[in-house]
Amino acid sequence: MKILLFGATGMVGQRIVTELRNRGNDVTALSRSGPDKGDVADTATLARGYDVVISAIAPPRDGTEPAPPFLAANRALIDGVRKAGVRRLIVVGGAGSLQVAPGLDLVDTPDFPEMYKKESLAAREVLKLYREVDDVDWTYVSPAAEIGPGERTGVYRIGGDQLLTDARGRSYISAEDFAVAIADEVENGAHPRKRITVAY
Repeated sequence: MKILLFGATGMVGQRIVTELRNRGNDVTALSRSGPDKGDVADTATLARGYDVVISAIAPPRDGTEPAPPFLAANRALIDGVRKAGVRRLIVVGGAGSLQVAPGLDLVDTPDFPEMYKKESLAAREVLKLYREVDDVDWTYVSPAAEIGPGERTGVYRIGGDQLLTDARGRSYISAEDFAVAIADEVENGAHPRKRITVAY
């Protein structure tokens, strides 16, 4: 498949690129700071001729309020794939909007780390934005509460809006296996216009 990925220099983005290329896909990997530059603001031009667009961009971490620019970036992404004629869009989301109890999101719990709160709230606003889109086959993929470099096992579970935890109550996924899940979604297209989560 011919795939365009934004956010290729991040921890998750790098691993998605590697996983997709190892499966024989033709991946164009763009970022704002890497050797191959590309911004989601230019999606309408950049995405022409691609089968799938993946966004692994994160909210800005420059101390400003992250929600407005992150929403603007995702609006540009959605509008761009429409104009480019690309049907499928896969978005790497956040875990903060996952429910830990009925009506209670992880980001709203008392122990949620303050340093990640604004970023998580911005990602939740972006999820609301996607849920209003009905003319693009988007999939919003939330990782587990913990994600970091680790082992590629090829094994993971998929959930919906609830936080997934293991038998010991831990919510974790390696970045490598998260990339496997993204690549599987690219190839199978099993969850159009849905948010899913991936964890062990």
